[in-house]
Amino acid sequence: MKPRAFSYFRADTIDQALNAHARAGDDARFIAGGQSLVPALSLRLQAPRLLIDIAHIADLRGIRREGDTLRIGALTRHCEMLSEPLIAEFAPLLRAAAPFVAHPAIRNRGTFGGSVALADPASEFPAMTLALGAEIEIAGPSGSRRVKADDFFIDLFETALQPGELITAVHVPLFRSGQRFAFDELARRRGDYALVGCGILASHTGDRIDDIRIAFFSVGNTPTRVKGAEAALTGFTFDAARIAAAQAALEDDLAPPESDEVPPAMRLHLARVLLGRLLGRLGEGA
Repeated sequence: MKPRAFSYFRADTIDQALNAHARAGDDARFIAGGQSLVPALSLRLQAPRLLIDIAHIADLRGIRREGDTLRIGALTRHCEMLSEPLIAEFAPLLRAAAPFVAHPAIRNRGTFGGSVALADPASEFPAMTLALGAEIEIAGPSGSRRVKADDFFIDLFETALQPGELITAVHVPLFRSGQRFAFDELARRRGDYALVGCGILASHTGDRIDDIRIAFFSVGNTPTRVKGAEAALTGFTFDAARIAAAQAALEDDLAPPESDEVPPAMRLHLARVLLGRLLGRLGEGA
């Protein structure tokens, strides 16, 4: 199929993009990498009157330290997560997740901000913003604001973004000594959407877990933190009993939806298996 006819506007600044959207109202969509929007247009799942190209806005680019956080511009390409030294040093969980994002052609065009804004529950990066305790920087008609990742993902493809707003950056707390991280996913083929995936960031003193954030994807309508499993681990060590307790807590933390592809019970089983593997790696000093 082909998309319906639309107008096109290339914005060079954030204000130009916001003003163009305000004039067009609900009939406008922002586009950067287009890896999700273009297929939706072709299938006529979306049919905006105006596409606003934000891919050339300099203020949406760049990765830099700001105090105790790493500011990652919304237009950062997925492939830059693999090549940027600041990501490897200060946000290694994103670096670990990046090779699992689709295929090289997608990673070369897709943007970090676009992935977070779409909030596909089967995508890696939205869940990793949860695991990292990131904050989402948003620009809109009423000015700029920041929203914690824990409050950003609301329901299936629904976020805290309001009409006419766009993500400008994601702020990630700097990775520090005394922290460990782990990431993995289970998929039928590398590059396919995961049957279940998980990222973990843990702070520890010796072998004692002081704080841990565990985020799953492909197990519900949104990326999901498993707070029962986190509570089962905090204050303890990565021993077999604690890992088993965290796995058991997933029964209450996760509620995979019915699916023709994978039954909920199977997805929950895979989540337990994956969590056990990752916690075992962390216990070994990952």
